[in-house]
Amino acid sequence: RELRVTLDGRPVGATPPARDFAKLLPLTLELEDFHDTERVAALPRRLDTSGAPEPVRAGPGDIAYYAPWGNLALFHREGPAPSADLLVLGRLDAGPGQLGRATRITIEAAPSPAPRSPS
Repeated sequence: RELRVTLDGRPVGATPPARDFAKLLPLTLELEDFHDTERVAALPRRLDTSGAPEPVRAGPGDIAYYAPWGNLALFHREGPAPSADLLVLGRLDAGPGQLGRATRITIEAAPSPAPRSPS
């Protein structure tokens, strides 16, 4: 399922998130700085992490879920070493500067394309 994401009201591209995360959409979250590496916000509920893929290091542009705290993280710098607690959900097509200054993110399902009529 495709997403529509805006940072501070400006659209940015994104890759599809994990299924349980998609059930929370639409979401608008206020972001706070965390260690000058990521912007974080609490999610309305914890996500189901069963069957999660192998951990990878989060990098600039990655949207991740930190399971112990139940929060969403937008990385604008290289993240910590891979950990089973940090699950990368997708990637934003936005530069580190825009990500590092973002104060609000809105994530929603993009409208499905209209079916094509037969010719």
